[in-house]
Amino acid sequence: MALVIPDVLEESCATRQALERMAAKWRVLLIYALLAGPQRHAELRRRLPGITQKVLTETLRGMESDGLVERRVLKETAPQHVEYTLTALGKTLQEPLSAICAWALEHP
Repeated sequence: MALVIPDVLEESCATRQALERMAAKWRVLLIYALLAGPQRHAELRRRLPGITQKVLTETLRGMESDGLVERRVLKETAPQHVEYTLTALGKTLQEPLSAICAWALEHP
């Protein structure tokens, strides 16, 4: 079966849309962090030096909207405890991201 290369220059191309979503600065790093398992907001901030609370919250909301991350409320009363975990869809990114890491190691 021949490799199908989509026309990523077209705005309507699903591949282009996926690449644009993943190109956001913190998304790939958050996926890597969440591959280790569910984590709370503060844990993610510690693991990603340089990300602000606002940007982390916005990025996680966007990833939740895209179906990559699930937000779980662990404690309803104040202070609320929430953790984030990759969805089944989010976990499907592990293999492609591993391939990118392998490529980067081979081509420094």
